[in-house]
Amino acid sequence: MITFTNLSGASEIGSHSYLVEIDDTRIVLDAGMHPKKEGNAAKPQYELIGERSPDAIFVTHSHLDHIGTLPVVQEKYPQAEVYMTNGTFVIGSAMLHNSVNVMTSKRTQDGIVEYPFYTHSQLDDVSREWIARDYKQNFRLGKKDGVLASLHDAGHILGSCGVRLESPSGKSIFYTGDVQFNPQSLIPGADFPTSDIDILVMECTHGATPTDTSYTREKELLRLAKAIRETLAINGIVLIPVFALGKSQELLYEIEQFRKKGLIPNVPIHFGGLSTKVTLLYDKLADTTPRRLPGYRLRESIDISSLPRKNKKPLVASPGNIYLVSSGMMSEHTASNKIAAQVLPRKQDSILFVGYSDPDSPAGWLKEAKAGESVRLKEKGGQTYPYNCRTERFSFSGHASRNALLDYACRLKPSTIMLVHGDPAASAWMKSTLEEMLPDSQIIIPEPGQSYNIS
Repeated sequence: MITFTNLSGASEIGSHSYLVEIDDTRIVLDAGMHPKKEGNAAKPQYELIGERSPDAIFVTHSHLDHIGTLPVVQEKYPQAEVYMTNGTFVIGSAMLHNSVNVMTSKRTQDGIVEYPFYTHSQLDDVSREWIARDYKQNFRLGKKDGVLASLHDAGHILGSCGVRLESPSGKSIFYTGDVQFNPQSLIPGADFPTSDIDILVMECTHGATPTDTSYTREKELLRLAKAIRETLAINGIVLIPVFALGKSQELLYEIEQFRKKGLIPNVPIHFGGLSTKVTLLYDKLADTTPRRLPGYRLRESIDISSLPRKNKKPLVASPGNIYLVSSGMMSEHTASNKIAAQVLPRKQDSILFVGYSDPDSPAGWLKEAKAGESVRLKEKGGQTYPYNCRTERFSFSGHASRNALLDYACRLKPSTIMLVHGDPAASAWMKSTLEEMLPDSQIIIPEPGQSYNIS
């Protein structure tokens, strides 16, 4: 028997974690932290696991909504073996150490007494127990080594993977994690199993987003280059808010290609903070992880201008420069938030969005505002800024389109599909569409805290 329990604390994209029980073997898939909640509310519902320890914990990649509470569940269940790819092993440690810093700051600034969930030394201790596995390497785990497991490249970010599990009776379950089937600038597309999957646990991030059939990554890159070029031509500042992991490295590479091809002038690219640390790790792994450009090292190949170290001197943006900085949602206290305050009032400047923004974030507020309105950049109080600058949105998602997800599900034709990692509208659209396309499959949107017998 296979049982699936949704440990995630919310029905939207957030603190992703799932318990899969295959006969007597118990496996946790991911250990995320909710990006919009604070304190204990940001954790998955680990109490649902109960007293008996999981045999194994799998982490699909290093974004905090999938790895952010891994030390928490490890401390609770120290006997569980923890599996991930080597890329996630290296980058995940850096992301979690940064998370300790952020949580500590929030404890001081916002009085969130539960923070930090773990210390740097505790993280160092539990990370010694992590086990790195290569893609497509079969290994056994659980009671009497009864479950056969393997990791498969998910194409989302460096080190991302899907997880295949096979029961002693031959029933198979595949968890996609976050997936992108199409190649990105540096990372190849997913290399997933294409047959022999009975139960598919699939993300549906873009389930509510219609696929633009005219879209190509190449056309979108040219459109981005045009916006940068036009802003620099009038001596404006270009602010590109990006996530430190994944999008920073992809866009840094592409902007350098714009410079080399003469699509934009050879002006400084300002880059720093956590993005720099992650980029150095991308370079460290350049020869040992799947790449479209094996061995290519960003810092050796691209001349960048570093941001001033935090709290050492004011972050003042200069006209005629590009600022490729985190956070992607322009969260308070980040470089992108500080530069946005300088750029918003100026007509010659631009803020170019290259990824998702939560509606309840400074980037989300700006996207919903109309030119000329006043925009706030802090959650509570603070100054508002006139929205006079140019803004544009571009799509370079690390998540598969809904059509690509449907194609994958239809290729597998599993008996059961569990739809996860999607806001309610996305999950609902995917469920109704898959029920039409695969009438013989059971389609389930697992509710938080609920368990399902799926075999």
